[in-house]
Amino acid sequence: MTSTAFTNIQTLVTNDPELGDGLLGVISGAHVVVENGVIVSISTKAPTGVDSEIDCAEKTLLPGFVDSHTHLIFAGDRAEEFAERAKGNRYTAGGIATTVSATRSASDNQLRNNTQKLLNEALSSGTTTVEIKSGYGLTQKDESRSVEIASEFTDETTLLAAHVVPVEFKDNPDSYVKLVIEKMIPESRAKWIDVFCDHGAFDIDQTRRILRAGVEHGMKPRIHANQLQRTEAIQLAIELGATSADHLSASTLQDIEALANSNVVATLLPGAEFSTSHEGKLGRKFLDAGASVAIASDCNPGSSFTTSMPFCIAAAVSLLGFTVEEAVRAATLGGAQALGREDIGRVSVGARADFALLSTPSYIHLAYRPGVNIVSNTYKAGMAVTQWQK
Repeated sequence: MTSTAFTNIQTLVTNDPELGDGLLGVISGAHVVVENGVIVSISTKAPTGVDSEIDCAEKTLLPGFVDSHTHLIFAGDRAEEFAERAKGNRYTAGGIATTVSATRSASDNQLRNNTQKLLNEALSSGTTTVEIKSGYGLTQKDESRSVEIASEFTDETTLLAAHVVPVEFKDNPDSYVKLVIEKMIPESRAKWIDVFCDHGAFDIDQTRRILRAGVEHGMKPRIHANQLQRTEAIQLAIELGATSADHLSASTLQDIEALANSNVVATLLPGAEFSTSHEGKLGRKFLDAGASVAIASDCNPGSSFTTSMPFCIAAAVSLLGFTVEEAVRAATLGGAQALGREDIGRVSVGARADFALLSTPSYIHLAYRPGVNIVSNTYKAGMAVTQWQK
């Protein structure tokens, strides 16, 4: 058994108000001891008898970011689509077909290497856990291989075969829904099942059938809800006991109140709001209603091509109405809740020692210095890492 002490931490974010001050449970001058990848003690007294020490003077230690919504299995990019939006042309999800074509043409190694590159970016900015969706293959073979490649990098894999109806089924979408239910779901080893329930994607009845089929196969449900247009997706998420409902830009006050009175986590995606210019101060509405809130990167080549959770924290503060404390909590503990995880997203005895160490004395700099990477080291299971590993 080996032990490591993170000592002299100027600002420790625990996410436990019973351990420290405020919403984030902040402790000053703390020491955290890790044994075999797990936190075994948190104290303001200097530890003794440890194998090694990491001096965190004038730095901030906080839980590694938990990115609970990404679309990392893809090929190509859609920079030109982004430029068109900058000219005022609104995002309608139509560009997904471009990525589907590129992804189908890519080799396994091309997809694997692109995923590794993006995850290395995320790791360098403090992310330690990711969820990865399929959804750019939209054939039985391509959706299967997307999930398999994702599983090489994370246990949080999601089958999003119901992303959009592929062009070859555009005149018969119910046939594609049948393919997803009868072929793709039964052969998938994904942990989660997800559907893009929205204008230009899948209607509420199709979504219900797909999610129920996934649940019957042992998958856990989550849902893309109310991104472009308001539907009954939130009510369906509550009905099926979904862990998370994501996007939520077009939600009504009634939708928000319904989520707040449920166990469904509201996952907001500041990168998408930044890129597609939807609803300002969206987060404030959910927070004030008392909903459990997460933020995630939504990394994808169309509407949110970022792997940076610090950027999403800054965007949540500047665009969505979060306080810095609320945004940090949503990017760590909130993300863990959106994945149904209790072992990550917090610094507490018994939790995994997944940390982001900031070069600044305060977590406030995550929003105060947007676009600047202030993460000096990222730790997974107590070990400093620079290359993403599962």
